[in-house]
Amino acid sequence: MFTPKIPPPDTAPTPGTSLVPPLTGLVHPPACTCHHASTVPAPVPAAPPARPAVQFTAGSLLVAAAGGTAVVLVVGTVLVSMLLATAITAASVAVCAVVLRSLLNRPNNR
Repeated sequence: MFTPKIPPPDTAPTPGTSLVPPLTGLVHPPACTCHHASTVPAPVPAAPPARPAVQFTAGSLLVAAAGGTAVVLVVGTVLVSMLLATAITAASVAVCAVVLRSLLNRPNNR
């Protein structure tokens, strides 16, 4: 049951042969069956019209600068608040560790 099943030498394929027969004699049908009178190339599509260059006015530059400044300030505020929350959490964990250490080291001095 657990022994490998090796095919007998007369049915085993040789290293130079393949088990898949080669594909020969295949003829593909033509792409279309209609008969064209002449071979006229397809017309080349016209190039799209050139887009006008983007022009900034003084007001639009001012709005873009104000928007960029607002984004930087908001992202900076969020990052600083996350750092502050991490620092407060670390400090409170340190205080808890000191209190627990003092309670566990001297249980008879209460």
